[in-house]
Amino acid sequence: MLIGHLATDVELKQTKNGHQVANFSIATNQFYKNEDGSKREVVDFHRVISWDGFAEVCHQYLKKGMAVYIEGKLMNRSYEDKAGIKHYRTEICAEDLKILSWKKSKSGQDEIEVNAIAEQEEEKERELVEA
Repeated sequence: MLIGHLATDVELKQTKNGHQVANFSIATNQFYKNEDGSKREVVDFHRVISWDGFAEVCHQYLKKGMAVYIEGKLMNRSYEDKAGIKHYRTEICAEDLKILSWKKSKSGQDEIEVNAIAEQEEEKERELVEA
């Protein structure tokens, strides 16, 4: 599980076998206190992929800068570039994703609103079937 902001827009591609794959990166923030007591922020970037129908949903709904909650599994892979150099990559294969938004409550506290895109898609499909 990761919570972060999209660092890139979603790129949708099709594999040679005809499968849709979406690629994007999310940034996560960690805050530390230095020895002198001042705050320090560290940002990490994570590569995320999703497949087929879920890839299309990610491409349709997600935009750079959006806050998201992602569940998935870590996958390691390697490939050789044109120069023959082998590269290794760790990716998160997204299995569930929720769009988050922060807002201030009446008391001034931050509140998180969760928008499940899978639930939105299911609701749209039900509406189409009922029409």
